[in-house]
Amino acid sequence: MSLQFKIAVLFFVTFFSFAGQPLARNHSDSGQKVIEASGVLEEIFSIPEQSIPPTLLRNAHAIVVIPGLIKAGFIIGGRYGSGLMMVRDKEGAWHYPVMVTLTGASIGWQIGVQSTDIILVFKNLKSINAIEKGKFTLGADASVAAGPVGRHAEASTDIQFRSEIYSYSRSRGLFAGIALEGAALLIDQDATWALYSRPAYDILHKTELKQIPMAAKQFRQVVLKYVQ
Repeated sequence: MSLQFKIAVLFFVTFFSFAGQPLARNHSDSGQKVIEASGVLEEIFSIPEQSIPPTLLRNAHAIVVIPGLIKAGFIIGGRYGSGLMMVRDKEGAWHYPVMVTLTGASIGWQIGVQSTDIILVFKNLKSINAIEKGKFTLGADASVAAGPVGRHAEASTDIQFRSEIYSYSRSRGLFAGIALEGAALLIDQDATWALYSRPAYDILHKTELKQIPMAAKQFRQVVLKYVQ
């Protein structure tokens, strides 16, 4: 076994051991993540020509925002990030966001660490129901494609938006579609409880909620401003 391979395996095990550990959660940590996610959306949506097509947003059933996803690699690579998922129910009402994590691995020549903002747009509730039941893998449990960019993108790219999920990334100021097959999305029950003092199920299924944190209200307002 080569030294490079041993180092790569050690990196892989160390990275995912850290990423998979339940971190100490508190209201401040979760609230800060919500604020960061709101900032990501505001910055991206502020330039329609370089943003998500309006048609896709108007027909979305969920939006996931992962600010500052960490991608690191040494031959074997890994990515880990936490963020929010906001869901629109079958009646058309958008609920407050729950906290989620996104993890994944890749093999191939790669070295270094990179921070990337991720946005996922879901076209139907079937995928959301699957996420509620446990870990959900992009590309395996639902089709995922790099999303088109720009208000006029539907005129030239996949006009029917046939994929179930569209994925985007922003790195070093560049916003573009990205392939995320194999990444696992999971509801973070602890972080959601830290934010609301109630389970994720309540947030996903109830609209009449009291004592909602201001950061969560503001995130919802940002989403509603661009999806309606």
